[in-house]
Amino acid sequence: MEENFKMTAKTLFGFESILANELRRLGAMSVKEGVRNVTFIGDKGFMYKANLALRTAIRILKPIKKFRIYDEHDLYKKIQQIRWEDYFHTKNTFAIEAAVHSEKFTHSHYISLKTKDAIVDYFRDRYNERPSIDLRHPDMMINIHIKEDQCTVSLDSSGSSLHKRGYRTATNIAPINEVFAAGLIMLSGYNGSQNFLDPMCGSGTMLIEAAMIANNIPANINRPEFGFEKWADYDEDLFNLIHDSLLKKITSSDKKIMGFDKATSAVRKAKDNIKNAGLEEFITVEKKDFFDSENPIGENTIVCFNPPYGERLEINVPVFYREIGNTLKKGYTGTNVWFITSDFSNGLKNVGLRTSRKIKVYNGKLECRFVKYEMYKGTKKIRKTE
Repeated sequence: MEENFKMTAKTLFGFESILANELRRLGAMSVKEGVRNVTFIGDKGFMYKANLALRTAIRILKPIKKFRIYDEHDLYKKIQQIRWEDYFHTKNTFAIEAAVHSEKFTHSHYISLKTKDAIVDYFRDRYNERPSIDLRHPDMMINIHIKEDQCTVSLDSSGSSLHKRGYRTATNIAPINEVFAAGLIMLSGYNGSQNFLDPMCGSGTMLIEAAMIANNIPANINRPEFGFEKWADYDEDLFNLIHDSLLKKITSSDKKIMGFDKATSAVRKAKDNIKNAGLEEFITVEKKDFFDSENPIGENTIVCFNPPYGERLEINVPVFYREIGNTLKKGYTGTNVWFITSDFSNGLKNVGLRTSRKIKVYNGKLECRFVKYEMYKGTKKIRKTE
């Protein structure tokens, strides 16, 4: 029987509670929320399952050592005390990713270089040869996290970021990250029991993530590979067993998932990506301008979209947001509407509707608000909720 061990799932700011709930539903033990991360306990099989199924995780780390460090020489010495041949050898390639939150240690790149030197010297001293660095596609990705004087060394079981689902080949300018899209959709309360509409769908990422939620499709079922597949203890039979068990839990939703965009090129790209994800039967995409639209689905619909904002917006901001409000009032009564923006003063205040929720999130380094408008029929179009 496989032993349990502690793992860390990294995520985006504001998504910690969603990720924690995902982990609990999957069967993780000792789930604890941090800032941009959630720790949990599981075995090797659960690590495979988490990589395949989690929608709001960026990567899954397996800590192998934790120690206090006083300076860069101490870091070098303690990295060399790890038995690295237990994890990879000289014929393998590796790379280092470092995150530093410390007054004493301030340069993550320097920490990466120092760790790389320690590992290379470790192998050279013992085996008279060294593993090579491969920043693009390493066999082993090693994560170094330093908070003040505490250093955690982890193996990255995911490899490339888990937002790289494997279905998106065509994108528009500033496409929304897949993990970010899934997190926003889940924050909106969408769970597949409602209809879903994205009226500014771009290359279709939100539509695809919504369809995967609605049909209980594992988020990363289309990925070509994971980092753990190159580990010395990789169990292919166990991975295939978990992969197949997740496939058996896929359902078939009868709710409508629809998107439109005013750009012909965006509609074409969205359809290409939807086809790559194998979700054509669940998603409809049309060429239409949101500002000339009405909700085509009816009630029990969550409207969720990612309008241009920040550097992406090259038009009159107050007018743009005023038209969003006017369009919602005219054509979207009976729906819950969510959208994200970084334009607080010139943007949101000109929508002309009262938000019922505002959630602080970050799109990359850009601080944003994910806002909700409850569009009621008749005279009661807006109602403030606690």
